[in-house]
Amino acid sequence: MHGVAQPGAGALWICGQPVPHAYVRVDTAVDSAAAGRARSVLARPDNRRMTHIMVNVAWPYANGPRHIGHVAGFGVPSDVYARYQRMKGNDVLMVSGTDEHGTPILVEADKEGVTPQELADRYNRVIASDLCKLGLSYDLFTRTTTKNHELVVQELFRQCLANGYIYKGVQKVAISPSTGRTLPDRYIEGECPICHAPGARGDQCDNCGNELDPDELINPVSKINGETPIFQESEHYFLDLPALADANLAWLKTRQGWRTNVLNFSIGLFREVKPRAITRDIDWGIPIPVPGWIDNPNKRLYVWFDAVIGYLSASIEWARRSGEPEAWRKWWNSPEAPGYYFMGKDNITFHSQIWPSEMLAYNGQGSRGGETGQLGPLNLPEQVVASEFMTMEGKKFSSSRGIVIYVKDILERYPVDAVRYYISMAGPETSDSDFTWSEFVRHNNEELAASWGNLVNRVANLIAKNFGEVPPVVESKLTDDDRALLAESAGAFATVGDLIERHRQKNALNEAMRVVGDINKYISATEPWKIKDDPERLGTVLHVAAQAVMDANHLLAPFLPHSAQKVFEALGGTGVFSPLPRIEEVEDLDNPAFHYPVITGDYVLGETVRPWKSEPIEVGAPVAKPTPIFAKIPAEAVDEELARFEEALNARKQAESERLEAEKAKLAANE
Repeated sequence: MHGVAQPGAGALWICGQPVPHAYVRVDTAVDSAAAGRARSVLARPDNRRMTHIMVNVAWPYANGPRHIGHVAGFGVPSDVYARYQRMKGNDVLMVSGTDEHGTPILVEADKEGVTPQELADRYNRVIASDLCKLGLSYDLFTRTTTKNHELVVQELFRQCLANGYIYKGVQKVAISPSTGRTLPDRYIEGECPICHAPGARGDQCDNCGNELDPDELINPVSKINGETPIFQESEHYFLDLPALADANLAWLKTRQGWRTNVLNFSIGLFREVKPRAITRDIDWGIPIPVPGWIDNPNKRLYVWFDAVIGYLSASIEWARRSGEPEAWRKWWNSPEAPGYYFMGKDNITFHSQIWPSEMLAYNGQGSRGGETGQLGPLNLPEQVVASEFMTMEGKKFSSSRGIVIYVKDILERYPVDAVRYYISMAGPETSDSDFTWSEFVRHNNEELAASWGNLVNRVANLIAKNFGEVPPVVESKLTDDDRALLAESAGAFATVGDLIERHRQKNALNEAMRVVGDINKYISATEPWKIKDDPERLGTVLHVAAQAVMDANHLLAPFLPHSAQKVFEALGGTGVFSPLPRIEEVEDLDNPAFHYPVITGDYVLGETVRPWKSEPIEVGAPVAKPTPIFAKIPAEAVDEELARFEEALNARKQAESERLEAEKAKLAANE
């Protein structure tokens, strides 16, 4: 399915554009249960066996817009995988949302003179809009400031506490001498005590990947104002990672098919394991469900504990909105339902150590045993699909340093599938990769426009000119070359599918484009424009070409969903070929005063989703003179983008320098 049914939710939006209520498939006046039943009937034909597959996508942090480096790690790869699995006939649940707690939100809100909730509200809408326009086909993209999320997080905390995997202790916390406020871990930098790299953060060293605490840094300084923090002891709750380490490591050692770098890194996390504080002295976050703590306005669960639980809470929210409140259990409680987690490598720790440990603790499967909570035994990840970093023109993407290409900006200037294609072709699957404007333009112009787009145009134009509709095949006119091309395009589903299955998407896309290249060779060899006095042979050639093009379109659809629809229509197809997500405005299930946008969609095999196989092209389908599907990007765009980047980078550096000097001046004046 899946979609979201929400009574009285107001307007429906398709990626920023309001849709008249007459076009809404589910009547918003009906109750949510009835709406859910209606969707369920449509989405789950009883005559096919489905595997339930969980696609969990890293939660973008809501302190600003997301950049291309982010979506290269979590966005496009997860969507390609989810779309492919739906085409295979599996029942996919793809969830995520904006991560909205933690001290960085507080810091940014202070800078802008707004409340943390106002800041989160703003960027939640910006991020949801960007990801929807990118075509990411979430069943539910929500947020962590919902009441539903709070309740689920508190349930996990209570059961982990009851099972003995959370305990009370004392930790040194970093305090700003000038404000008295607790400093965010990520806003403290210093020398790593393990590898001695400079610029390590108070929660993790990017150089060696080890988790850190701020007080472990050598010569720590605040990134906010350059001052040296002071450390004070404070009472907090800790997750007992050592008590869960054996079970966590045993699970990791059973993993197969993981990217070698991800698995090795994950196992390496257990060389030295220590408890981690899961609460902070802040007033922005989820209340701690313990008497004497829950009403304390200055103690909250910390963001890294609650955010990963969002995968579960989002699944529960989706089920509640669908009218089947227990439906989430098919993906979370069934051992046969694999869960795949997509992210950048900086999040591996949280998905192969922290989140599995939280689930093991909840399930009562650590060294202390325990009872499973009311949510039932939770499935550990089938695979953590982590990508490496994508740099930009040789520099690491960094919002704080101004080295960015925001998703919104690139989508305003270039076609969305050109962006998705380049991310898929040049993405950092197993090693760091570099986004360069010259390569972006080259891939678009030489491959999408010249090879694929031109092929579709040629075939559609020849059919429109000579027949006006898809011509039939005349068996006696078929040649060995015709049969070889059809066999190749049909056989590519197994090859490309296997590569996507194993998260080798770059190879899968290359293989699909190889098929495109061979169709081009076939057209050049047969020269249909020269067949003048044998209409049956001409029709057969064009039918074979159209069938192979349609096969290639199926192969490319997970990567290029927007243009896949256009290719389908160019060759006489009608209806939805490649479904796109939409934004719906909803009210909080447990707090009617709270409204927010969600990304959802209707992904129904046989209705909006085409199967992962060669489908016979419809003989007699009208084919009109086509319009180009892909346009070339002017070569001068490269220099324009490089100049724009340098200007923005210099402006950001200047502004940050001035801000830091101003803060230092304030400190000096108060001494």
